[in-house]
Amino acid sequence: MDQAETLLKIMKEKQSKGTTKSHAGPRIITISSGKGGVGKTNVSTNLAINMAKLGKEVVVMDADLGLANVNVMLGIIPKYNLYNVLKGQKTISEVITDTPEGIKIIAGASGFSQLADLNHEQKANFVRDIEKLDSVDVVFIDTGAGISDNVLSFVVAADEVIIVTTPEPTAITDAYGIIKTIASKKIESNIKLIVNRVQSENEANKVAERVINIANQFLGVKVENLGFIYEDSIVSKSVIKQRPFFEVDPKSKASLCITDICLRLEQLDVPHQRKKGLAGFFSSFLNYYKEKKHNELEYE
Repeated sequence: MDQAETLLKIMKEKQSKGTTKSHAGPRIITISSGKGGVGKTNVSTNLAINMAKLGKEVVVMDADLGLANVNVMLGIIPKYNLYNVLKGQKTISEVITDTPEGIKIIAGASGFSQLADLNHEQKANFVRDIEKLDSVDVVFIDTGAGISDNVLSFVVAADEVIIVTTPEPTAITDAYGIIKTIASKKIESNIKLIVNRVQSENEANKVAERVINIANQFLGVKVENLGFIYEDSIVSKSVIKQRPFFEVDPKSKASLCITDICLRLEQLDVPHQRKKGLAGFFSSFLNYYKEKKHNELEYE
């Protein structure tokens, strides 16, 4: 916590001098997982809240189409969501919801199955509208689990990808599966790993080393160990209360782990390595579908 307070002081000093904003646009971090139930959305929301407490302007976009629940975690019922933006019914500014925790959210498009169903005009309008977020500091994109086109389109377009797993064998296998799929797309994504719900630091290190070593040996892909989060009863209690666990008890074991991960993310923040803001992100996002369709036609 002392580290967090020190960093916060530094961030405020930079902010007063007008040096916290990057000309490269917002930092775009996609958070995903190989399987559901590993705590991905909990990690996304609490990490965003922690980042906001360091003086950052943070937006969380719920891209888990069909099973969106970022707003549920926060106990919020937005009037509009990402579906309304994708369909051109509302603008980004009209669907962004402020939260008491200091972050902004774009609620997910529950019940909307495929981004590929959008026509060219809808996709183009979406990209133009999303560029309006270019003034914020960080955008966390919380995807669904697995390797569907919806998930991969957000993953391959990001400069930074965080994969969340747990020590369960199936979760580890599926985490490797999504890393393997990313590698097959030949996209130079900056992949990081968080091991959630661990009993000890030793357990976390063993899981991380296993995934990192296998990815490097068989895929030639570098995966960074971003940290771990302890199994903590405060997490399940906060879910029931529909409040982020970092807000319920910022000094709990899980919250301190989130703080540590946030500090590591800040140290890894290299603006000149980013793409050209959200415009670049969503151009890559739409190119995923364009290239996929082209490959399918060639195969036929």
